[in-house]
Amino acid sequence: MRPEWANRNATTRLVWRVGVGVVGGAVLAAGIVLIPYPGPGWLVVFAGLAILAVEFTWAHKALTYARGKYDAWTDWLKRQSLFVRLLVLALTALIVVATIWLLNGFALVGGWVGIDWPWLGSPIFS
Repeated sequence: MRPEWANRNATTRLVWRVGVGVVGGAVLAAGIVLIPYPGPGWLVVFAGLAILAVEFTWAHKALTYARGKYDAWTDWLKRQSLFVRLLVLALTALIVVATIWLLNGFALVGGWVGIDWPWLGSPIFS
């Protein structure tokens, strides 16, 4: 899957490999951060692994494994009752709220509208 020009010499190959690693790693890290939030978190994770799989065998194996586990999870969730689905949704929302609070998002937005309640501030950034 590597372009023909990347096979020319050892330096070009190393630059290509490092570039794929940096870009794929950044996309993968962004996807992991985005997983609990509404939007394409898992899609970004799979995109990051796909970029890494161009050059790294471990990433191809991880991509295959992750796709299988993701499909199994969604199939399991589809078979569950409405209560279980709502519970999963509530736990996901709790993770989102907790990370926004820990990253000081509530205090930041509160400051924009003149609300300066101490409990809105993150314990990490105090």
